[in-house]
Amino acid sequence: MVEDQAFRTTAFREVRRLADLNGDLTARDLRAGFQLDGQRIPLINPQRGIFKPTQMRFLLSIRTVYPRPGAKIWYDDQRQVHKQIYEGDEAVDYAFMGQKADAAENRWLREALESAVPFIYFLGTAPGVYKALIPSFVIGWDASGLKARIAFSAEEEASAPETATERRYALRQVKQRLHQATFREAVITAYQGRCAVSGLRESVLLDAAHIIADKHEKLGQPVIPNGIPLAKTHHAAFDAHLIGIDPDFKIHVSRRILGQKDGPTLEALKRLHANQMYLPTRGKDAPDRDRLAVRFDQFRGYE
Repeated sequence: MVEDQAFRTTAFREVRRLADLNGDLTARDLRAGFQLDGQRIPLINPQRGIFKPTQMRFLLSIRTVYPRPGAKIWYDDQRQVHKQIYEGDEAVDYAFMGQKADAAENRWLREALESAVPFIYFLGTAPGVYKALIPSFVIGWDASGLKARIAFSAEEEASAPETATERRYALRQVKQRLHQATFREAVITAYQGRCAVSGLRESVLLDAAHIIADKHEKLGQPVIPNGIPLAKTHHAAFDAHLIGIDPDFKIHVSRRILGQKDGPTLEALKRLHANQMYLPTRGKDAPDRDRLAVRFDQFRGYE
């Protein structure tokens, strides 16, 4: 048991390090695994959704793959888990492997329930992209329904949440993280991985900026017309109202910036003034003009 905990702690630390560094995790990150005492330990089984390394007593991870467009849906959780999270349930369903509750992988889920073992849930947010939910817990095991119930904790070092209130609070935290991940992916994809103001084509360096902040109940939804892909410097400038975009998609640079002379970065920002922003391929994904008008009024108020 002590050895199992050492493996688990090291795996959690490595996954959190990668998430802090890169945000979302790729299939390559998951396949690389982690090192302990000179051994390379996998984080997943590429062919299976439930994984327990041979060195460990209890399971280490479960995984839900985000299906590619047109691909076959193998398990119900591929369709349902995001819906359950967004609808604000207190836990999510995870489908068993196959149709036999007593299969080895499904017994691992039951053992995780009985021993309250924390593990990693790699939840797909796009094809080949995952959000690591740590710690996760099995709180229910249904042999007839061929599914387990999975709950999350809002604390990094915690036991399984005991009350519905605790589980709902943790799920809200997961929902917020997924909103950010799926919103970013959708916005950047709509613009074919290009910054809308500079044209930079390197998606790793891009953020999905909200036109209207997500705390705004009426206009802040995480939908593509409320998003603009921006390089990180431009995102910071947009949030600080140093650049604005009017409802006709024209870029404006604050007079405070236009009047300064302070090196090449600032000059590059100034050259954006009066340019037209790049628009997505599909017209329905273009920034919503009403939202831009609200945001542009805010920009004008800071000049």
